[in-house]
Amino acid sequence: MKIGVLASQGAFAEHITILKELGAEAVPVRLPKELEGIDGLIIPGGESTTISKLMLAYKLSDEIRSLAKKGIPIWGTCAGMILIAKEITDGTKVETLGLMDIRVKRNAFGRQTESFEAKLTIPALGKKSFPGVFIRAPLIEQVKSGEILARLKDGTIVAAREGKLLVSAFHPELTDDPRFHQYFLDIVGGLT
Repeated sequence: MKIGVLASQGAFAEHITILKELGAEAVPVRLPKELEGIDGLIIPGGESTTISKLMLAYKLSDEIRSLAKKGIPIWGTCAGMILIAKEITDGTKVETLGLMDIRVKRNAFGRQTESFEAKLTIPALGKKSFPGVFIRAPLIEQVKSGEILARLKDGTIVAAREGKLLVSAFHPELTDDPRFHQYFLDIVGGLT
């Protein structure tokens, strides 16, 4: 199984490390030709406006949309979630990929200094709580299609899935818990 990790910004190296530990082949993606032959794609966190501009400059946006139409699983974490969404509500002019029917609010929890960690209940990962790391995180205001995977204790939606598309407002790659990555690999492998 070969997983591409968009490597324009963010913690892409951490995603690659976890994927390799789980036995997947993981490759950084910076150019369209590096998308060839992948079975899944992760769009990591970072700054969504910058990542969007880089995807356009390197002609990755249309290629990624094409992968989604072909049924290749795609997972967006934090900024990646923003880029996968069909709708953003904070008035910014980020060109998203428009893949998943969710409405997202950027920087919903405030500035960098207001970053936090929370124990999340994610039934798809089992009974043990998952350590959610939120850094200038977005939130999901509405899931229009698909399923909600995780909420904060106050009900705020922080992870969702729509078919082979997966999003998380938090950073699983910054934890020692590989279960969310394994869940994505299970989607890629058609196991869930």
